[in-house]
Amino acid sequence: MDERVSTGIPGLDFMLNGGLIPGRTYLIKGAPGTGKTTLAMHFAMAGIDNGENVLYVTLEEPAENLKMDMMKFGFNLADLHFTIIDATPTAERYVLMENFFESFAEGMDKMLTAIKEQFKQRYYHRVVIDPITMLKVATKDDIEYRRSFLTFVKAVGRLKTTVILTSELQRTDVEEYLVNGVIELKMFEMQGKLARGIRITKFRGSAFDGTIRPYKITDSGIVVYHDHVLPLP
Repeated sequence: MDERVSTGIPGLDFMLNGGLIPGRTYLIKGAPGTGKTTLAMHFAMAGIDNGENVLYVTLEEPAENLKMDMMKFGFNLADLHFTIIDATPTAERYVLMENFFESFAEGMDKMLTAIKEQFKQRYYHRVVIDPITMLKVATKDDIEYRRSFLTFVKAVGRLKTTVILTSELQRTDVEEYLVNGVIELKMFEMQGKLARGIRITKFRGSAFDGTIRPYKITDSGIVVYHDHVLPLP
Protein backbone atom coordinates (compact mmCIF):
# COMPACT_ATOMS: atom_id res chain seq x y z
CA MET A 1 0.00 0.00 0.00
CA ASP A 2 1.25 3.51 -0.79
CA GLU A 3 2.09 5.82 2.11
CA ARG A 4 -1.08 7.24 3.62
CA VAL A 5 -1.88 9.99 6.12
CA SER A 6 -4.03 8.83 9.03
CA THR A 7 -7.15 10.79 9.90
CA GLY A 8 -6.72 9.67 13.50
CA ILE A 9 -9.96 7.67 13.24
CA PRO A 10 -9.29 3.97 12.49
CA GLY A 11 -12.75 3.29 11.04
CA LEU A 12 -12.48 6.24 8.66
CA ASP A 13 -8.96 5.23 7.62
CA PHE A 14 -10.38 1.81 6.76
CA MET A 15 -13.03 3.44 4.55
CA LEU A 16 -10.27 5.45 2.86
CA ASN A 17 -8.33 2.29 2.03
CA GLY A 18 -5.62 3.15 4.54
CA GLY A 19 -5.94 6.91 5.00
CA LEU A 20 -5.61 10.13 3.04
CA ILE A 21 -3.15 10.53 0.17
CA PRO A 22 -0.46 12.95 1.38
CA GLY A 23 0.05 16.41 -0.10
CA ARG A 24 -3.57 16.91 -1.13
CA THR A 25 -6.58 18.96 -0.04
CA TYR A 26 -9.76 17.47 1.42
CA LEU A 27 -13.16 18.86 2.40
CA ILE A 28 -15.21 17.82 5.42
CA LYS A 29 -18.81 19.03 5.09
CA GLY A 30 -21.82 18.76 7.34
CA ALA A 31 -24.47 20.63 9.29
CA PRO A 32 -23.66 22.29 12.63
CA GLY A 33 -23.21 19.71 15.37
CA THR A 34 -22.15 16.83 13.13
CA GLY A 35 -18.57 16.82 14.44
CA LYS A 36 -16.58 18.50 11.66
CA THR A 37 -14.22 20.26 14.06
CA THR A 38 -13.77 17.09 16.11
CA LEU A 39 -12.88 15.11 12.99
CA ALA A 40 -10.44 17.84 11.91
CA MET A 41 -8.86 17.77 15.36
CA HIS A 42 -8.45 13.97 15.17
CA PHE A 43 -6.52 14.56 11.94
CA ALA A 44 -4.39 17.23 13.62
CA MET A 45 -3.64 15.14 16.70
CA ALA A 46 -2.70 12.12 14.56
CA GLY A 47 0.00 14.34 13.09
CA ILE A 48 1.17 15.43 16.53
CA ASP A 49 1.35 11.79 17.66
CA ASN A 50 3.54 11.15 14.63
CA GLY A 51 5.92 14.00 15.50
CA GLU A 52 4.63 16.24 12.70
CA ASN A 53 4.09 20.00 12.72
CA VAL A 54 0.42 20.99 12.43
CA LEU A 55 -1.10 24.40 11.62
CA TYR A 56 -4.73 24.86 12.69
CA VAL A 57 -6.61 28.02 11.66
CA THR A 58 -9.89 28.58 13.48
CA LEU A 59 -12.22 31.10 11.87
CA GLU A 60 -15.35 30.55 13.94
CA GLU A 61 -14.62 29.08 17.39
CA PRO A 62 -12.21 31.13 19.57
CA ALA A 63 -8.98 29.26 20.24
CA GLU A 64 -9.45 29.22 24.01
CA ASN A 65 -12.94 27.70 23.68
CA LEU A 66 -11.66 25.18 21.17
CA LYS A 67 -8.83 24.22 23.50
CA MET A 68 -11.22 23.58 26.40
CA ASP A 69 -13.68 21.61 24.26
CA MET A 70 -11.00 19.41 22.71
CA MET A 71 -9.31 18.70 26.06
CA LYS A 72 -12.48 16.81 26.99
CA PHE A 73 -11.58 14.28 24.28
CA GLY A 74 -8.02 14.00 25.57
CA PHE A 75 -6.48 16.07 22.76
CA ASN A 76 -3.32 17.97 23.70
CA LEU A 77 -3.41 21.36 21.99
CA ALA A 78 -0.44 22.56 24.06
CA ASP A 79 2.05 20.39 22.16
CA LEU A 80 4.94 22.41 20.70
CA HIS A 81 4.32 20.86 17.26
CA PHE A 82 0.81 22.33 17.22
CA THR A 83 0.21 25.93 16.14
CA ILE A 84 -3.30 27.35 16.33
CA ILE A 85 -4.18 30.66 14.71
CA ASP A 86 -7.21 32.43 16.17
CA ALA A 87 -8.70 34.34 13.23
CA THR A 88 -12.22 34.54 14.64
CA PRO A 89 -14.11 37.85 14.22
CA THR A 90 -14.01 38.40 18.00
CA ALA A 91 -10.35 37.55 18.49
CA GLU A 92 -8.48 40.09 20.60
CA ARG A 93 -5.51 40.08 18.23
CA TYR A 94 -3.79 37.23 19.97
CA VAL A 95 -3.13 33.60 19.22
CA LEU A 96 -2.18 30.53 21.18
CA MET A 97 1.61 30.25 20.81
CA GLU A 98 2.01 32.46 17.70
CA ASN A 99 1.36 36.02 16.53
CA PHE A 100 -2.11 36.92 15.35
CA PHE A 101 -2.53 37.35 11.60
CA GLU A 102 -5.58 39.44 10.82
CA SER A 103 -5.16 38.61 7.13
CA PHE A 104 -6.10 34.97 7.77
CA ALA A 105 -9.78 35.96 7.88
CA GLU A 106 -9.89 38.39 4.94
CA GLY A 107 -10.47 35.91 2.10
CA MET A 108 -8.81 32.98 0.33
CA ASP A 109 -6.03 35.08 -1.21
CA LYS A 110 -5.06 36.64 2.11
CA MET A 111 -5.36 33.26 3.80
CA LEU A 112 -2.93 31.76 1.29
CA THR A 113 -0.45 34.61 1.79
CA ALA A 114 -0.61 34.20 5.58
CA ILE A 115 -0.08 30.44 5.35
CA LYS A 116 2.95 30.91 3.11
CA GLU A 117 4.38 33.28 5.73
CA GLN A 118 3.87 30.59 8.37
CA PHE A 119 5.73 28.08 6.18
CA LYS A 120 8.72 30.45 6.05
CA GLN A 121 9.03 29.96 9.81
CA ARG A 122 8.75 26.17 9.69
CA TYR A 123 7.33 23.39 7.57
CA TYR A 124 3.88 22.04 8.45
CA HIS A 125 2.99 18.49 7.50
CA ARG A 126 -0.73 19.13 8.10
CA VAL A 127 -2.95 22.21 7.82
CA VAL A 128 -6.56 22.63 8.96
CA ILE A 129 -8.84 25.57 8.11
CA ASP A 130 -12.02 25.43 10.17
CA PRO A 131 -14.35 26.48 8.59
CA ILE A 132 -13.87 27.93 5.11
CA THR A 133 -17.53 28.97 5.32
CA MET A 134 -16.40 32.31 6.78
CA LEU A 135 -14.10 32.97 3.82
CA LYS A 136 -16.77 32.12 1.26
CA VAL A 137 -19.33 34.42 2.87
CA ALA A 138 -16.76 37.23 2.86
CA THR A 139 -16.33 36.92 -0.93
CA LYS A 140 -19.23 38.56 -2.75
CA ASP A 141 -18.33 37.49 -6.28
CA ASP A 142 -18.70 33.74 -7.02
CA ILE A 143 -16.32 33.84 -9.96
CA GLU A 144 -13.66 35.57 -7.86
CA TYR A 145 -14.13 33.00 -5.10
CA ARG A 146 -13.74 30.14 -7.56
CA ARG A 147 -10.51 31.66 -8.89
CA SER A 148 -9.18 32.23 -5.39
CA PHE A 149 -10.10 28.75 -4.24
CA LEU A 150 -8.44 27.11 -7.25
CA THR A 151 -5.30 29.19 -6.65
CA PHE A 152 -5.34 28.15 -3.00
CA VAL A 153 -5.62 24.41 -3.75
CA LYS A 154 -2.80 24.55 -6.30
CA ALA A 155 -0.55 26.61 -4.03
CA VAL A 156 -0.91 24.45 -0.91
CA GLY A 157 -0.29 21.43 -3.12
CA ARG A 158 3.10 22.92 -4.00
CA LEU A 159 3.81 23.27 -0.28
CA LYS A 160 3.65 19.44 -0.04
CA THR A 161 1.28 19.55 2.92
CA THR A 162 -1.96 17.67 3.58
CA VAL A 163 -4.89 20.05 4.08
CA ILE A 164 -8.33 19.60 5.60
CA LEU A 165 -11.01 22.24 5.10
CA THR A 166 -14.36 22.16 6.88
CA SER A 167 -17.64 23.66 5.68
CA GLU A 168 -21.16 23.78 7.05
CA LEU A 169 -22.67 25.04 3.80
CA GLN A 170 -25.01 22.61 2.05
CA ARG A 171 -23.97 23.92 -1.37
CA THR A 172 -20.24 23.35 -1.81
CA ASP A 173 -20.17 22.69 -5.56
CA VAL A 174 -17.01 24.70 -6.26
CA GLU A 175 -15.08 23.25 -3.34
CA GLU A 176 -16.11 19.66 -4.03
CA TYR A 177 -15.09 19.95 -7.68
CA LEU A 178 -11.64 21.34 -6.91
CA VAL A 179 -10.52 19.38 -3.84
CA ASN A 180 -9.10 15.86 -3.96
CA GLY A 181 -11.60 14.31 -1.59
CA VAL A 182 -14.89 14.96 0.21
CA ILE A 183 -16.09 13.48 3.50
CA GLU A 184 -19.70 14.20 4.45
CA LEU A 185 -21.14 14.00 7.95
CA LYS A 186 -24.92 13.62 8.25
CA MET A 187 -27.53 13.33 10.98
CA PHE A 188 -30.75 11.32 10.64
CA GLU A 189 -33.78 10.66 12.78
CA MET A 190 -34.45 6.93 12.88
CA GLN A 191 -37.22 5.48 15.00
CA GLY A 192 -37.30 8.59 17.12
CA LYS A 193 -33.56 8.55 17.78
CA LEU A 194 -30.70 10.61 16.37
CA ALA A 195 -28.33 8.67 14.14
CA ARG A 196 -25.12 9.90 12.58
CA GLY A 197 -23.70 8.74 9.27
CA ILE A 198 -20.39 9.38 7.49
CA ARG A 199 -19.89 9.01 3.76
CA ILE A 200 -16.96 9.52 1.39
CA THR A 201 -18.31 11.03 -1.81
CA LYS A 202 -15.00 11.67 -3.56
CA PHE A 203 -11.44 10.40 -3.19
CA ARG A 204 -9.17 10.93 -6.18
CA GLY A 205 -6.42 8.42 -6.78
CA SER A 206 -7.77 5.58 -4.68
CA ALA A 207 -10.56 3.10 -4.20
CA PHE A 208 -12.77 3.86 -1.19
CA ASP A 209 -15.88 2.74 0.68
CA GLY A 210 -18.75 4.94 -0.47
CA THR A 211 -21.33 3.37 1.85
CA ILE A 212 -22.86 5.55 4.57
CA ARG A 213 -21.38 4.16 7.77
CA PRO A 214 -22.57 4.98 11.29
CA TYR A 215 -20.43 6.96 13.68
CA LYS A 216 -20.70 8.25 17.22
CA ILE A 217 -19.15 11.13 19.13
CA THR A 218 -17.86 9.54 22.34
CA ASP A 219 -15.85 10.73 25.35
CA SER A 220 -12.68 10.03 23.36
CA GLY A 221 -13.88 11.62 20.11
CA ILE A 222 -15.36 10.16 16.93
CA VAL A 223 -15.72 6.41 16.42
CA VAL A 224 -16.61 5.20 12.92
CA TYR A 225 -18.19 1.75 12.58
CA HIS A 226 -16.77 0.82 9.19
CA ASP A 227 -18.26 -2.68 9.26
CA HIS A 228 -21.83 -1.56 10.04
CA VAL A 229 -24.58 0.17 8.13
CA LEU A 230 -27.26 2.42 9.61
CA PRO A 231 -28.98 2.18 12.06
CA LEU A 232 -26.24 2.55 14.65
CA PRO A 233 -25.11 -0.58 16.46
